[in-house]
Amino acid sequence: MMLEKFQVYMSSFKQDRMIRVYLPESYHESHKCYPVLYMHDGQNVFEDEGAIKGVSLGLKDYLEEKKVEIIVVAIDLNPEGEERINEYCPWKNGAIAEKIIGQPSFSGGRGEQYLAFIVNELKPLIDDKYRTIHEHTSMAGISLGGLISTYAACRYPQIFKRIAAISPGYYRNQEELEVFVRNSDLSEIEKFYMDFGTHEIRDDEELNNHFTDMIQSIYEIVSSKIVDTRFETIQNGEHNYTSFKKRIGEVLSYLYSDL
Repeated sequence: MMLEKFQVYMSSFKQDRMIRVYLPESYHESHKCYPVLYMHDGQNVFEDEGAIKGVSLGLKDYLEEKKVEIIVVAIDLNPEGEERINEYCPWKNGAIAEKIIGQPSFSGGRGEQYLAFIVNELKPLIDDKYRTIHEHTSMAGISLGGLISTYAACRYPQIFKRIAAISPGYYRNQEELEVFVRNSDLSEIEKFYMDFGTHEIRDDEELNNHFTDMIQSIYEIVSSKIVDTRFETIQNGEHNYTSFKKRIGEVLSYLYSDL
């Protein structure tokens, strides 16, 4: 079985969380160690079955077919109320978020605790349980998962060295994130991928352009600090898994071009 699932206790949230781990086909036939990619929204990473809204990235089939030699660790999202927003936003939602949502939002602010779980509890467990290359660790996320992955690059650049922010939902923490990225030393980051679609906000071209500008303003800061970065404008790209699935292969090819 290439996909293993088990619960891990998150001490800062006092709850168990489902973790899904993909092992490459060669894992059980060799003694070598593998790079690890951490991903959020775990229900939607590997298989359509059990995916929220029924469509996943289909990563299990992709990795098997392409024989990509990495271990992927996907952390399930917490579907309760606003918990996904709370965990993937390092700060409480700001004025820009309020303006876009059209009402005050008091969500967010637990991103630091969520990352601390990955760094202090999950990663040591994964490194202990599997043959990993401890220092070859990356992170990728979609929407708010892109926000927390970008934050992780700034907060733990010595750990997460390759990052992908797919259609990142920066707007919920835009103000703080810009300052945080600007003040961060990203010299240890090896690769950084970012993208955004031309039809993410379906019927509102003006708002889509506004989102694009916000994302590119963060990309400009990132690319001024990291040698190897890539920004893709996805023609007709929408904010759904059917669209994300089409480009996940390109993302991984870029992140692991040296494998």
